[in-house]
Amino acid sequence: MTTNNLQPLSSLGSPPQQDGLQAEIENNPARQEYKEARKLLDKGEYVQAAMGFHNALRGFEEQDDRIGVANASDRLGDACLAREEYAMAMANFERAHAICVEEEDSFSQLSLNKKMVHCCRKLGQQAKALELLDDMLEHYQLTRNPKGVVETLEILAEVYVEQGDRARAADAYRSAAGIHTHFKHTRRAEELVQLAEKTEQGQ
Repeated sequence: MTTNNLQPLSSLGSPPQQDGLQAEIENNPARQEYKEARKLLDKGEYVQAAMGFHNALRGFEEQDDRIGVANASDRLGDACLAREEYAMAMANFERAHAICVEEEDSFSQLSLNKKMVHCCRKLGQQAKALELLDDMLEHYQLTRNPKGVVETLEILAEVYVEQGDRARAADAYRSAAGIHTHFKHTRRAEELVQLAEKTEQGQ
């Protein structure tokens, strides 16, 4: 298991495929703690999972394992999010995100951005959510992912409505409609155009 490249944020909890990897987990208390916490998270036992991820995080910090810190911070954020502790979830996601930026792992950044947008909206931080959504749009455009662009534009529109900016929300819906039209998704394009019109009218 290399430490110079950031692993996918789910990788530490994946079933080991090799005997060497299994031994590494068994001989590393932080990785053991992380693995058990993943099981608790999957079972919906969020308090116990959060405690496990917190302990794993401390272990990874002591080992100066940045990849472990990123993974544990992300999953600790998931546990907090499940408990609707949005500020704590945001802090953990931001910590993981900072490591992903340093490691130039754009796909992990994208995954975290989605979670942070959700937290921002719950915390009433729409301006910050818009910044994150702009980053997501840029990623999807660079990777030529029209589905991601459309989904992000629709969320962008919702956040603009939350801010009371109906004109920009309508523009976002129309941009999404234009992409659907390009791919001959006529029905969805028409739905978004109608949604844009209703949004402008305050309906």
